[in-house]
Amino acid sequence: MVNTCKLSVNINKIATLRNARGENMPDVVQTAIDCERFGAQGITVHPRPDERHIRYQDVIDLKPVITTEFNIEGYPSDKFIDLVLRVKPHQVTLVPDPPEAITSNAGWNTIKHASFLKEIIDIFKRENIRTSIFVEADPIMVEHALECGTQRIELYTKSYASTYPSNPELAIKDFIIAAQKAEEIGLELNAGHDLNLENLAYFYANIPNLKEVSIGHALICDALYYGLENTIQMYLQQLKK
Repeated sequence: MVNTCKLSVNINKIATLRNARGENMPDVVQTAIDCERFGAQGITVHPRPDERHIRYQDVIDLKPVITTEFNIEGYPSDKFIDLVLRVKPHQVTLVPDPPEAITSNAGWNTIKHASFLKEIIDIFKRENIRTSIFVEADPIMVEHALECGTQRIELYTKSYASTYPSNPELAIKDFIIAAQKAEEIGLELNAGHDLNLENLAYFYANIPNLKEVSIGHALICDALYYGLENTIQMYLQQLKK
């Protein structure tokens, strides 16, 4: 069995825990190093304007130590764009969440925001930073994502995770269609949001062209019970064929 899909660990919740005491425990940078040592194939961070978890300085501090793939996701405000251009990660994932959002809660309307996205993506492409944009499992949104110039899309998997416990086949249906459309038009495919140890293997089994999953909240919660090293290995097992 081999992994053809990368596991990127989102370490935002580590920063949330650190920020609760205002000190440096747990150490976000050391956690990223350890995640890679334990088998993670990427590190994801999502800095928000209020820095309630990952801080902008964390992103700067992380860049020199990450040896796998660094993915910075967020809404493309001027401050966010400046940060990405300074750090130059391997990938930037554009998410349409407003500053007050607790977590990402929708994908881009790639028709309505086409010109805006194209302008932002062009900035990153000039710096050889791979771009991915957050979209719903809608083949129309996927098709128009290509016109924005992005190299990848990330399927927003909240609806899949919500429906999976009661009806896995219904839960995955729209995602199969969206993934097929992405493959048909030459867009590479990521996925993320509420994927966990219960639903990840089924998702991957039905989406064979998946390149990367970004998982944070569920993985960190599982680590409280199983330990971080063991948890990362458990998630990697779900991504083997």
